[in-house]
Amino acid sequence: MQRPEDASLTRERAFEPKRTCLLLIDAQNYVWNPEVAQRHPYFDAQVRAVVLPNLRRLIDAFRGAGGEVMYTVMENYTKDGRDRSLDYKLSRFFIARGSWDAKVLEAVAPGDDDIVLPKTSSGVFNSTNIEYLLRNIGIDTLVVTGFLTDQCVDHTVRDAADRGFYPVCVSDACATHSAPRHENALNAFKGYCRTLTTARLVAAINGA
Repeated sequence: MQRPEDASLTRERAFEPKRTCLLLIDAQNYVWNPEVAQRHPYFDAQVRAVVLPNLRRLIDAFRGAGGEVMYTVMENYTKDGRDRSLDYKLSRFFIARGSWDAKVLEAVAPGDDDIVLPKTSSGVFNSTNIEYLLRNIGIDTLVVTGFLTDQCVDHTVRDAADRGFYPVCVSDACATHSAPRHENALNAFKGYCRTLTTARLVAAINGA
């Protein structure tokens, strides 16, 4: 016999800033720098003109409303990177602890009380204690932004949904190396989250 679901269960929920966390995924020097910009001009243009300004708007809105702002960065825990996931080793991702590559981009730098989580896998839930932290803080809604839409952003949205959070993806506050890749990713994981623009989310947060 099929169980009738509670009619109040919906992804279209009013935002409570104190229960909502803005997560910036891998917005760091390793992901966007002059060398990457040269190899991926579309990505460079999106980061400069769209994503960074929107991330700044979101950060300001969340801080103004008393919401949580959290960051992940790819960064080794050990000097030789032996702690990295097998996939990171196979992919030759080596981001030295404390290096310039591991630093959050200056344009969206964390505040002195923001949490920055080093991770050594694509999914932040797999290689950090983010779930424990979010539960402690009282977060039930995770707003996912950053890089790359079809890799770590995708992974985080799906994992957050499976772990009992309400994920929200901000479509114009994340990016990947091409427009088709970005759009395909948004369509692929849209069943796991709400998808909003920066303007709509800022209005909702300010309205809360």
